[in-house]
Amino acid sequence: MDKISIHPLWLRIIHWANAAAVIVLIMSGWRIYNATRFMHLYVPFTNEPLFPSKWTLGGWLGGAIQWHFAAMWVLFASAVLYTVLFIFSRRGKQFWPITPKVLWSDIKGFLTGHLSHADIRKYNTIQKLAYLFAMADLVVLIASGLVLWKNVQFGWLRVLLGGYEAARYIHFYAMCGIVAFIVVHVVMALLVPKTIKAMLWGR
Repeated sequence: MDKISIHPLWLRIIHWANAAAVIVLIMSGWRIYNATRFMHLYVPFTNEPLFPSKWTLGGWLGGAIQWHFAAMWVLFASAVLYTVLFIFSRRGKQFWPITPKVLWSDIKGFLTGHLSHADIRKYNTIQKLAYLFAMADLVVLIASGLVLWKNVQFGWLRVLLGGYEAARYIHFYAMCGIVAFIVVHVVMALLVPKTIKAMLWGR
């Protein structure tokens, strides 16, 4: 089993580049939210920052925006590369099919502690849905981020998302979604350590 390649080099590079970019984006984004007091318009009874300062990146609004834009390009490039390789390689086939019967069986296995991880080359239905959710959420993050970055140039996208203010909320809640995914993903990886080894060394 150790000699069988599970994750090719290109996938591992994209995975860790994505991980670094998303963490920088989240932490710098939290600093931006604190500086703009975005959610405080709807939570007027508190003067505390939305996110603890020690969990943020950038030091101030300008610094956070610089970090945010730098990481944005890393995420965008890796997302485009992954999409191309996902379509034209066999990796995409791992996520299909997803049937209600198998999903229900895997949910019961998860709830009873009998969900198998013996062969980490094969994703169970819960993993497939989680990864597909993360991919879709990143698309929403990038699309709404483009509206916030270039509101006039991406006017058609702004209209599609319901306007600039709607894009801000979409971006915020999509960020919450990816944070939730990361928490679950890290916990599950720690529970099955061989998945970390495979993502580091490919085997």
